[in-house]
Order: sequence, then C-alpha cells, then structure tokens
Amino acid sequence: MYTVEYRRFYLRDLEYIMVWPRRLWLWRLIIPATLLAALGASLWQWVNSIAGAIFGSVALAWVALELVLGPTAGSRIRTTGTTIDLPLVKRTRRARRVLAKIDAAVRATRGVIEQPTDPSSFTSPAELQVQTRSEASATTSIAAATQTNGS
Repeated sequence: MYTVEYRRFYLRDLEYIMVWPRRLWLWRLIIPATLLAALGASLWQWVNSIAGAIFGSVALAWVALELVLGPTAGSRIRTTGTTIDLPLVKRTRRARRVLAKIDAAVRATRGVIEQPTDPSSFTSPAELQVQTRSEASATTSIAAATQTNGS
C-alpha cells in the first residue's frame, strides 16, 4: 500500500521558486560509465572484442545521453507560510520554460499588467493598479528569480 502526499498553495502567496543543478549529477554520469567501460575492457581482453565493443559503446552512449540531458535539478518553493523542497523539474534545462509558465500564471493571478513597449502610449498614475507592499516585493522577487535562475 502506498500513500500520496500533496501540497496546495495559492499563486498569490508565492514568494520565490529556486531551481539549482544538483552536485550528484556528476556521479550519475561517472559511475555507470566507468563500470560499463571497465566491463567492456575486461570482456574485450578475456572474451572477445565484439562483447567488449558493445559494453564500451553503451558506456559512451550513457555519457552522451547524460551530457545532452544536462544536470539533474533540485528546486525549492517559498510561500508566505513555508518553504517546500519539491521536484519541480527533473533537469535544469527545462527549468526556464516551467518558470516562465509559472511566472505568467502568478502575474495573471495577481493582476500585474505588463508595461507597454510602445513609448507613445501613456498611462496616468491614477490608472495604475494599487498593490500592497508584500505583493510588489513578491512580484519583483519572482521576476528576479526567473531571470537569475534561467541563465
């Protein structure tokens, strides 16, 4: 029997999302590739070259696949009440797309309007939406986290 644990939070309570590459990714790359290459070399030496070549090519394919997929990712979500370590993305290469979608959802939830790129349009201060100090700082921190974590 298994249990399912889930966390629920509101997008308006979101303070930041942090994604980082895990250090254990290198071990995930090195250990299997080394073991497969050593097995391939020993099979090449004592059995025949075809079996050794097969395991050697599997080791090279493992290294190529891990390098293409990129580092594994860890992620942390901070809301107003708690900090949660959640597996948001498996690899850091997808993090930029996922964070952009979350940022768009947060902005839509909070009602933040993007600044127009056309300099001829002018918005008077009376037309701007009023934000509380915590909402303004949270919007800034999410935008900053998206820019710094995505690069």
